[in-house]
Amino acid sequence: MLASLFPCSGDLAQAFDAVTKVAIGTLFFLHGAKLSREAIKAGATHWRLHACVLTITFVLFPLLGLAMQPLARLVATPDLYLGILFLCALPSTVQSSIALTAMARGNVPAAICSASASTMIGIFLTPALAGMLMATHASAGGSLSSVTSVVMQLLVPFVAGQIARRWIGRWVDRHKAALKFVDQGSILLVVYTAFSASVNQGLWERLPLPALAGLVVMIGILLAAVLMVSRLAARRLGFSTEDEVTVAFCGSQKSLASGVPIAKVLFTSDMIGAMVLPLMLYHQMQLMVCAVLAQRYARRGPSELDRRTQAATGEQTREYR
Repeated sequence: MLASLFPCSGDLAQAFDAVTKVAIGTLFFLHGAKLSREAIKAGATHWRLHACVLTITFVLFPLLGLAMQPLARLVATPDLYLGILFLCALPSTVQSSIALTAMARGNVPAAICSASASTMIGIFLTPALAGMLMATHASAGGSLSSVTSVVMQLLVPFVAGQIARRWIGRWVDRHKAALKFVDQGSILLVVYTAFSASVNQGLWERLPLPALAGLVVMIGILLAAVLMVSRLAARRLGFSTEDEVTVAFCGSQKSLASGVPIAKVLFTSDMIGAMVLPLMLYHQMQLMVCAVLAQRYARRGPSELDRRTQAATGEQTREYR
């Protein structure tokens, strides 16, 4: 909204663009520094669950995006449909996937491993997958930059953060609450800069109100379809309820923290607004819908895992006494 009313332009836009590049590097550096190797090892053995989550994230989503093309022709603009395809190519989010899984009493170590693996794979896979999905659209062919830009602005800071965790890991873990504002501030800055450039290029003149309403409908259908297929697949594969929770939330989430910086790197200024708008709407919808679903999962009776945990805790307490 701020970018729509007061977009930055001229020398101010150049200054914001330079600061945004630093913010993106800082954001992915912190992602790497906060990623615990112990947590990854704890959940890495459940390979069937991780394969299921990655298949939903990078296979099911793109297929659903392509299947929605006839509907998009009726209710949305071509630019918004490209934004939906970009949304479908993005990795899962880390923070909200883990938080929702914990709220729903799911398999948290597996959620940490799946979401983290999705983020790392997405740095490489998302640009290539987005390029393939948009290959049939002439307007997208010349808008994708080289993978070198993604590696330099996203992967290099991420790897540097992982390496630096050896020295700053404890400090990062102690100050997660304060560093959350750095994450959110970086995302807000990137969104403001990206939307300012798109508004200056006439974003809202090209997006009529009925198309925005149609976009909301398409996003709702996409989220509902993914949640339904995720839960059904987990049950057909014989997963426990805790693992089903992990598959549903890690599989259905799409990362705003990764998506906006990747869009900033990949697309030209006149396209960024349309690329990011579906992601922003989906991000809000996924949080609201999945929060309700997590509360429903949390109200279920104690599972076998809960009983084993309670029994082990009681035994340790008796030994201590």
